[in-house]
Amino acid sequence: MVYFVGAGTGAADLITVRGKRLLERADVIIYAGSLVNPELLAYAKKSCVVHDSARLTLEEVIQIMRRAEGEGKTTVRLHTGDPSIYGAVREQMDALDGLGISYESCPGVSACFGAAASLNLEYTLPGVSQSLIITRMGGRTKVPERESIESFAAHRASMAVYLSAGMLGELSKRLIAGGYEEAAPAALIYKATWAEEEAYVCTVGTLADTAREHGITRTALVLVGDVITHRHYRKSRLYAADFSTAFREGRAGINPAE
Repeated sequence: MVYFVGAGTGAADLITVRGKRLLERADVIIYAGSLVNPELLAYAKKSCVVHDSARLTLEEVIQIMRRAEGEGKTTVRLHTGDPSIYGAVREQMDALDGLGISYESCPGVSACFGAAASLNLEYTLPGVSQSLIITRMGGRTKVPERESIESFAAHRASMAVYLSAGMLGELSKRLIAGGYEEAAPAALIYKATWAEEEAYVCTVGTLADTAREHGITRTALVLVGDVITHRHYRKSRLYAADFSTAFREGRAGINPAE
């Protein structure tokens, strides 16, 4: 059996309880050494065989899984963040389907949620934004034209831009072309929740300057949107005194603003 496990956003104690238990059970662990916190390997038993996939091809990863399955062993494929976001897991799953090898997924905390925790953000502030767009700039992996930064920026929703720390000047231009002002709030978070985390609130127009000032060239997430400054939002109606729910009867005549 193969388990695709989300390692979480960085801190070793942000892996899920299920993910930790799977690491403890694993006979074989294949982890993304360039991205996953190696402290997570401390959860593995002494007899576990560990492979760093940073230097492996897809075919070599699958061969390790195939060999372990033939020996009746449990394999954990440990991916950074949540495997469903930029995890390149579908191609591995399809290969396992072809080999008749069973697998399951265990979710993890993605970088955008670690970054929100670092800055104490709520992405969905009433009256400001009720949507979170997760996207990236195109690089060696292309982005469909219909998913351009400009088209997403036009919505003025909260945005989390992955895998784009080396293209911040271009990202700023495209965000502005899509409808953001240069002074719109933005944030740059390097290695969210890791011990060496750095987080800087800036503007759309100063993203590249902020990165240059702090020597950030990779492993950073960009956040964009008015939720970053958390001003001019409306309070949730769910907790208003005059709002009825299945668990509480609203009280008429109560001023929600009081």
